[in-house]
Amino acid sequence: MITVLFLGDVVGKIGRHALAQALPDLRRETNADLVIANGENVAHGNGITESTFRELITAGVDVVTLGDHAFDRREAEALVVTEAARLLRPANYPPSAPGSGAQLIAVGSRQILLVSLVGRVFMKMHYDCPFRTFDAIWERYRKHKLSGVIVDFHAEATSEKQAFAWHVDGRASVVLGTHTHVPTADLRRLPGGTGLVCDVGMVGARDSVIGVKPEGSLQSFLRQTPALFEPVEDGPCLVNGVVVTLDPHSGRLEKITRLDREVVM
Repeated sequence: MITVLFLGDVVGKIGRHALAQALPDLRRETNADLVIANGENVAHGNGITESTFRELITAGVDVVTLGDHAFDRREAEALVVTEAARLLRPANYPPSAPGSGAQLIAVGSRQILLVSLVGRVFMKMHYDCPFRTFDAIWERYRKHKLSGVIVDFHAEATSEKQAFAWHVDGRASVVLGTHTHVPTADLRRLPGGTGLVCDVGMVGARDSVIGVKPEGSLQSFLRQTPALFEPVEDGPCLVNGVVVTLDPHSGRLEKITRLDREVVM
């Protein structure tokens, strides 16, 4: 069996430090062969930089996925090219965008196809269709000897995440939702064998509004005026993730379970 530990959106400094503290024990506890984390909020809550990417890798993350904040930091444009083998931006960005949204990841002698996609419902930008983008990626890689296909579907709407999972049922091993930072309890296996969870959650401050200081969110909701969203950088930190077990011969999902911890920083 192949065991994959997938961690939700890592938010800011507290998320990076909590990950560094918790991951060695989590990797041993789960016997994970591969660790993936979403890092689109790792640089002070928005985007990714070279130094914050290195922190995740040093902490023990093997591959980092991104989302709608992939290019919030200018240096990310070069980073997703130089680190394309272990840093994925969503594949349904326009074709001219730098970087890659699908990679073959070696796990021992096996290969897993990792796909990063971003949803369109309630999103600010006009991305290409994630459904048809996956179809094109599948046609490109389906003849490879794959031991699994993992999709990070970075989206707001649970309906879009669920619909996407039904669209790829029987092709993807598992669809792991990210972006909303709130873990969902809907872990399931669809009839064709594809696993789904609408949101993995986050590695971010517990006493916050999805990782940021409550004051900014309250100002935005109560006054309907622009507010500064600053990540909480101390106190208890949630470490949300899922553990995925794959059959290396068929690539089919064997098991998916939640992993939720709390680290005091």
